[in-house]
Amino acid sequence: VQLQASGGGLVQAGGSLRLSCAASGRTPSNYAIGWFRQAPEKEREFVAVINWSGSSTYYAQSVSGRFTISRDNAKNTVYLQMNSLKPEDTASYYCAADESYSPYEYDMEYWGKGTLVTVSS
Repeated sequence: VQLQASGGGLVQAGGSLRLSCAASGRTPSNYAIGWFRQAPEKEREFVAVINWSGSSTYYAQSVSGRFTISRDNAKNTVYLQMNSLKPEDTASYYCAADESYSPYEYDMEYWGKGTLVTVSS
């Protein structure tokens, strides 16, 4: 599975962005997709995950209530709607895929390149 994240950019605190993760290759709709992020000089951390059908989602506590993950299997695309952004959300955001529905990056088999989100105060 090949993954391509897009949609990052510069936004003011309180603003919104929507990230996209376009999947291709081996039946992307069979895979759970997760979003992870890595801020400068910090370890990569889990953000959100969605199962293959979109019926189950799970969020990190730090983004719960502000971010929404969704998917459109007809378009082989997963979205991360980010609202009420804070400067601490500044990071490179990565999407990852695996057959298992898991919030752990070590479970993810496929990774895309990151897209940078910068939130100014």
